[in-house]
Amino acid sequence: MNTSGDYEPMREKPDALERLDLRIRWGAYDIRVLRFHLTRFPPGRTIAFHKHDEYEFHFIPKGRGKVILVDKEYALKPGQFYLTGPGVLHYQEAHPQEAMDELCLHIDIRKSEEAVQEDAWECAEAEACIKKLANLPLYPVQDLHGAMQRFLEAYEACAANFSGSYITIKQNVIQILLRAIRAYDSAGGIEQLPTKEMKSYRYDRAIAFMRANFMHPLTLEDVAEMLLLSPRQLQRLFKELHQGLTFTRILEDIRLAHVCQELRGGSSSIEQIAGRTGFASGNYLHAVFRKRYGMTPSEYRQSNQLGGNNYVQNL
Repeated sequence: MNTSGDYEPMREKPDALERLDLRIRWGAYDIRVLRFHLTRFPPGRTIAFHKHDEYEFHFIPKGRGKVILVDKEYALKPGQFYLTGPGVLHYQEAHPQEAMDELCLHIDIRKSEEAVQEDAWECAEAEACIKKLANLPLYPVQDLHGAMQRFLEAYEACAANFSGSYITIKQNVIQILLRAIRAYDSAGGIEQLPTKEMKSYRYDRAIAFMRANFMHPLTLEDVAEMLLLSPRQLQRLFKELHQGLTFTRILEDIRLAHVCQELRGGSSSIEQIAGRTGFASGNYLHAVFRKRYGMTPSEYRQSNQLGGNNYVQNL
């Protein structure tokens, strides 16, 4: 973070940046800079309750004081920042025994009436930034990402008037907006990113993987490795979310559902069907099928072809 002396050059020409006609097109928005300066509150100085039609960024590089945002009072100290958006009532006061410096940026933000830029990423970032500005919480946070430094860089570019100064100044305005938002991100001032319900998510992924690979030799360890779980964790997950059934039973159900589908819709031999559905042999499939459904695969095929009821429920 900058020391207070870093900003002293800005006092030489306090209105240097405000003399510029700074208009910035960012995504679908037009941004006009109204005020852009360093000011000082003498000890005990107050500014009565007021509000603006624009956004006002307040950064405190030096000194102490307080601010009341709507109806809540907050102490201010060096390195802090807060934003007052359009219509936000606020009151400011310097400490009775200590002056307080403030870096101010007032900007008017409006939707552009012209066609939106073709750069989709820039448009999306601008849209996200403006929406966040409109919903930032009303309390000060630390300037954790160096937004204050952009005031000085903009001033130095204005004073030096080198090639590209105007673009540099406009870029610093955008950086102040972005870094201010990041300060609230870091402070937990916005909602957390959405998260998954991990049990259901892992269960669904496991079942999907088994359905996609049932025709091959497949073990509990194979599926667990894919999910970065231990076999014991995966087995526990199946028992919890799949009516107490084990991995072996669930995989068998998946395979048998495909066996029944083939029996109903074709004339392949039991040995051929066994090879396509993950069973070691036709004899093994015959034994498993009869134990589960009380009939042989051939009897199931015959009853289905004769219009009999299909008692096998697909997984």
